[in-house]
Amino acid sequence: MSSPPTLEQVAALAGVSRATVSRVVNGSPKVSPVVRAQVERAVAKLGYVPNRAARSLVTRRADSVALVVSEPHARFFSEPFFAGMVRGVSAALAETGVQLLLLIAQDLPDRRRLQRYVVGGHVDGVLLASLHGDDPLPGALERAGVPAVLVGRPARGGPGDLASYVDADNRGGAGKAVEHLARRGRRRIATITGPLDMGVGLDRLEGYRDGLAAAGLAADEDLVETGDFTEEGGAAAMARLLARPGPPVDAVFAASDLMAAGALRALRAAGRRVPEDVAVVGFEDSAVARYAQPPLTTVRQPIEEMGRQATRMLLAKIAGETGGMHLILDVDLVERAST
Repeated sequence: MSSPPTLEQVAALAGVSRATVSRVVNGSPKVSPVVRAQVERAVAKLGYVPNRAARSLVTRRADSVALVVSEPHARFFSEPFFAGMVRGVSAALAETGVQLLLLIAQDLPDRRRLQRYVVGGHVDGVLLASLHGDDPLPGALERAGVPAVLVGRPARGGPGDLASYVDADNRGGAGKAVEHLARRGRRRIATITGPLDMGVGLDRLEGYRDGLAAAGLAADEDLVETGDFTEEGGAAAMARLLARPGPPVDAVFAASDLMAAGALRALRAAGRRVPEDVAVVGFEDSAVARYAQPPLTTVRQPIEEMGRQATRMLLAKIAGETGGMHLILDVDLVERAST
């Protein structure tokens, strides 16, 4: 088996020095377009592949970014949101030559080891997804000068205003969902929230309250149940709402499609018809919503686009852009049979 082509062989074929080939391979601008084309033709003809370890010594770049998801493995692999986000991140990196490293952080016995890894020069930047509360990782990255972008607005009390993030309009989308239920004549509109140590959970709860106010309905804390973005959590929260004394709930806004699917299950078990007795709205517009029985009215968020835009933002920060960058993407209400 023949040995792989070397930098010297590329230089000989291109008729330039080894140093010139190195500059082209490492993306230096100090090479004329004509010479760059000569070297690139020689690289293609020989099938030369740069040594990434050697290249990183020259550029001081790892040519990789980490996506850190602060959730257990079971949730990462069961929730459609994360699959869509990874597709978006991968699409944005596809033309760059930058590798993606996926780190599922919540189940790690030693999160400090993960922190040491991502601040230790192994990656050029970090995407942080599904942050909870006062997670110390964003602060550690900032202190170490490692570029970072959050997928999802941080919770209050979390990373400060300088944190860069991409998010969907969670508050506006939740408001649209509740206003839609009110227009259908529903008056006892409950909600099943996401975790309230996350920006997304807080925003969708605030949007629920906005929607009630816009419809002239009083907020009632007895109609608020906390969930965890899982189907089981949605079913348990719906069962608690049904067990409450007083007038029965006639609608529920669940802060995720999975929790809405759990609510449908609990309503069936209790003999309640959807939408005749209780109308249900979810959030995300995942396959779960389309194939639920009945199909779910939901708020569509652009998950893949969130991943793409967060990655582009991170690449810009790696390239030297500074300061906090914030992007909120629009959402749409998708009406189906559950309302």
